[in-house]
Amino acid sequence: MAHHRGPTKGKPAPELPGTFTLGEILRCPPGPVDVERDFDPAATPHFPGKGKDDAPVEYARMQPVLDGLQERLYAHSFTHPDSAQRVLLVLQGMDTSGKGGVIRHAIGMINPQGVSIHAFKAPTAEELRHDFLWRVRRALPGPGQIGIFDRSHYEDVLIGRVDHLAAPDEIEARYDRINAFEREVVAGGARVIKCFLNVSKDAQKARLAARLAPGGVKYWKYNPSDLASRAKWDDYMAAYGVVLERCNQDEAPWYVIPADRKWYRNWAVARLLAEALAGMNLTWPPADFDVEAERARVAQS
Repeated sequence: MAHHRGPTKGKPAPELPGTFTLGEILRCPPGPVDVERDFDPAATPHFPGKGKDDAPVEYARMQPVLDGLQERLYAHSFTHPDSAQRVLLVLQGMDTSGKGGVIRHAIGMINPQGVSIHAFKAPTAEELRHDFLWRVRRALPGPGQIGIFDRSHYEDVLIGRVDHLAAPDEIEARYDRINAFEREVVAGGARVIKCFLNVSKDAQKARLAARLAPGGVKYWKYNPSDLASRAKWDDYMAAYGVVLERCNQDEAPWYVIPADRKWYRNWAVARLLAEALAGMNLTWPPADFDVEAERARVAQS
């Protein structure tokens, strides 16, 4: 008598709370961008609750959905080593915009086994001997993984532009090279989610001051060099405007995340990640063994 060999029933696919698509709401529109004029860093679009007090409830609703979707991604790659499916989450923003907070709270909802995190610092001597994308390629997530870039290849057209670290024609050429690189990554099986964490100048000032509060609890988070970047705020906003305009292709669009309210920022990034995973139509991998026979063996063991 033939035994069943094939897909196991498993749990149904997790369903996202609500009927809206946050990605459509937070996607940066095409065309020229004025960051401070066009986007409200204190906005909370489509947050299901009434405010900060409801955030823990919404995180709790999101966690099993996000965790279940990530497990499908990881399981598929585990049983299909040749699978190219993966996710790359790019976090960019000014100091205090909350890249670390997003990693701690939003990415903290999922199994760390399936996550790789890379924080891009100033390039090393070895990295400077190569093309600016060389170190980025080396940090891309593997199959089945969710890769997080804490800062990214965009530093080379942000700091590079503001601090004149490369010639203007070189900076200009990098936008097209970044677009080509991201198309290549997407063609290779990755979903790319690029989040600009949009913090206001006033909120940044308050957060820097909080790091210097008596008691020393947050002294370790303060870096005097942060004020050097803050002094160039207008130049950085202009540089981000160029990035959002020039590198906002459909394959790898930018999402502008209001970041003045930390609870909204964390929920929004988690929601975008869940929407991207849900859009991959992930299913449980089929069994490559005789399920009924193995059930019988387990029952008799």
